[in-house]
Amino acid sequence: MTKVAPRRSRSWLAWWGLVAAAIFLGANAHMLYVAIDSAPGCVAHLKQTGSAPGQYRAAKSSC
Repeated sequence: MTKVAPRRSRSWLAWWGLVAAAIFLGANAHMLYVAIDSAPGCVAHLKQTGSAPGQYRAAKSSC
């Protein structure tokens, strides 16, 4: 014989599921907003290929 969960526990589970879904959707919406809205300015970087190891330059500079 299977036990049927009380109505109260099922409603709490559904409520927590909705809260988790709202947090997930809100976080993704915020990430999308920040990705679209942010436009980082030019940063200092090497314009020419460096001769020492560990010196890199931007692949395609937008500045």
